[in-house]
Amino acid sequence: MNKIAILQSNYIPWKGVFDMINMVDTFVFFEDVDFTKRDWRNRNKIKTANGELWLTVPVKKAPRGTKIHDIEINSDDWQEIHYKTIKMAYNKSKYFNDYQWLLEEIYIQRSWKNLSELNQFVTKRISELLGIKTQFINSKELETKGIKDDKLIEICKQLDATTYLSGPAAKGYIGIEKFKRENIGLEYIIYDYPEYYQLHGTFNHFLSVLDVLFNCGIESHKYIFQSKSEIAFSSFVNYNIC
Repeated sequence: MNKIAILQSNYIPWKGVFDMINMVDTFVFFEDVDFTKRDWRNRNKIKTANGELWLTVPVKKAPRGTKIHDIEINSDDWQEIHYKTIKMAYNKSKYFNDYQWLLEEIYIQRSWKNLSELNQFVTKRISELLGIKTQFINSKELETKGIKDDKLIEICKQLDATTYLSGPAAKGYIGIEKFKRENIGLEYIIYDYPEYYQLHGTFNHFLSVLDVLFNCGIESHKYIFQSKSEIAFSSFVNYNIC
């Protein structure tokens, strides 16, 4: 059995991404697809005393159709700005001191030139911190062709996937019949999370996972790992019984 998920890398992703990663055996960073502007690839939100705030990684201008793995970061003072902004927003949270080292590792100890490398490093590092054991693969290494669900299916086939776990937004373009023909199970993750104590007013679910870590500490997994999904199609596997 091999359940996989395929998703473009995001900048300091929200908790739902880590819930998805924890639910599968293999997680594929979908990096050989077009970069999309004003999207989660290079930005995310944190919560401050003045409300939610976008943190955006500045990237160099690139022609339309440039793949995510080729997007370069503008080399300016953005790392120091993000570090100080996150620190100011969360330094009064209960567990900030326990995880300040993570911010220093991301923003102080390293200098980033490539967006995909930054995103993959942060996602893997936080996954490790949360105790996730999932295998990570970069789609660039697979050299698959096709678009949309055809490309997803080709990745699934290369990795011998028995089930594909998708985000709910993909329901609009994924063809269930295509997955049935290939006998690949199809599930959609259900994002449904409990609230926790959060600084700065009304609760907001749609923030970077940093918000959970700084407010919940070692209990963070209770507010991330919900493992809920909707089954669209269940595959069957033939076993040879000797």
